[in-house]
Amino acid sequence: MLNDLKFILMNRTFVVLLLIINILGTIYGYIWYGWQLEITPTIFIPFVPDSPTASLFFAIVLIGFLMGKHFKYIQALAMLTLFKYGVWAVVMNVLTFIELSEVTPSGLMLLVSHGAMAIQGLLYSSYYRIEMKHLIVAAIWTLHNDVIDYVYGMMPIYHQLTDSMNHVGYFTFWLSILSIWLVYRYGMKSPRSKMTL
Repeated sequence: MLNDLKFILMNRTFVVLLLIINILGTIYGYIWYGWQLEITPTIFIPFVPDSPTASLFFAIVLIGFLMGKHFKYIQALAMLTLFKYGVWAVVMNVLTFIELSEVTPSGLMLLVSHGAMAIQGLLYSSYYRIEMKHLIVAAIWTLHNDVIDYVYGMMPIYHQLTDSMNHVGYFTFWLSILSIWLVYRYGMKSPRSKMTL
């Protein structure tokens, strides 16, 4: 079964399809953030659209795979942010469902798409060539992003959860730590798989 999975993950057609999906998801994500970006101070704009930036990182990783190259800093950023923001959005949408006492189609779409985000970054973890210096840069980016979000108030806006932002910020910090550890454990320390595209 593991060999079948590796065959699929390194199938060129599958990688191209995944690249297209991630490009479309990235575009949709930036559009979704459009109204928040309009009210965001210019200096903070790179740190606001978390999920589409994560999928953009992964799209660049996939382009690298198709070219037979490893963009190691981007691999570290992609794996870390895909898992972190994928899981974050799933949790926030579940909490929103609970707060509203209903499951909305848009919320369900966000839950499924962000769950897939988190999974895809992990599935390719053995193909990355991340080193400690790459992880350190990705970790600084991610923790710095948490400061921008929860100290300067630039976090993604979920109106139903506004009163709980201190708790959300605390959860997000520890999710960042878990994400950093996962990149260290599975993106660096686990046996590496050969890229066979």
